[in-house]
Amino acid sequence: MNQIRAYFDNFVHLTDDEWEHFSSRLIRTEFPRKSMLLQAGKVENYLSFIEAGVVRYFIPLEDKDLTFGFTFAGAFTSAYDSFLTQMPSHYAVQALSHTVLWRISKKDLEDIYQLTTAGDRIGRKAAENLFLLKSRRELSLLNESAEQRYLNLYSEQPQLIREIPLKYIASYIGVTPQALSRIRKRIS
Repeated sequence: MNQIRAYFDNFVHLTDDEWEHFSSRLIRTEFPRKSMLLQAGKVENYLSFIEAGVVRYFIPLEDKDLTFGFTFAGAFTSAYDSFLTQMPSHYAVQALSHTVLWRISKKDLEDIYQLTTAGDRIGRKAAENLFLLKSRRELSLLNESAEQRYLNLYSEQPQLIREIPLKYIASYIGVTPQALSRIRKRIS
């Protein structure tokens, strides 16, 4: 839980009372490797902070999954569009490794917004973080080669990329597993 407070301290000062109010609403949840955090077609009820682990976002298809994102420890994760609208998600969210989350429900987060002066800033920063990840991904798909997308992922989280199966990395950068093998050979 200290990771979350340190994260928030980077942009907003929370009084001890505000932190107590916020942290009392957090639920620590552990998920084993390959656990589903959210199935496609279900409504996202939580905004979560990843204490440890790697989370994958994907669209389940009949012949293969289409991976479109990863989130690592020290960041927020959520099927945020579903969380905001309370409509079923079009994609699934999965823990790729043993994952520890600190979760807050939509109702509790709304209460935090109403009851604390820092609540809006907390919510805004979590939303901005998720938006920036999405924007960066979209721009990467439009402007970078598959090789550059792989190098970016590797430079962002070199120790954790070893935990992600190559088939998911290949899907994420938009190539086949065979093409990813060629990219990895070329850059090593």
